[in-house]
Amino acid sequence: MEVGHKLGCHQRADRSFFIGQYQFPVCARCTGVIIGQFLEILFIIIKQNINIYISFCFMLIMFLDWFLQYKKIKESNNIKRIITGILGGLGLTYLYYFVIIFIYNLIK
Repeated sequence: MEVGHKLGCHQRADRSFFIGQYQFPVCARCTGVIIGQFLEILFIIIKQNINIYISFCFMLIMFLDWFLQYKKIKESNNIKRIITGILGGLGLTYLYYFVIIFIYNLIK
């Protein structure tokens, strides 16, 4: 479970997936973010990039899911958390890629 703690995850059992008795080292949303990041890396490799505005929309969706739950307006569930996490991971990784390419083009 140290891996999740080092990644900054709260690792709450009620917000994590389990396989049998084994709790995932990160919560459902962090699991989704990690999956989204790997997927976006694959999309970048095969040159199927998303639009920068869609990237921000994906991150906003994840933020709204977190914010509504944080403010106790609407409780989320692990399915919503993983889906919004995947979207957030896709958006964030593309944003990293976009910034790296932008800086690379500036110094080239």
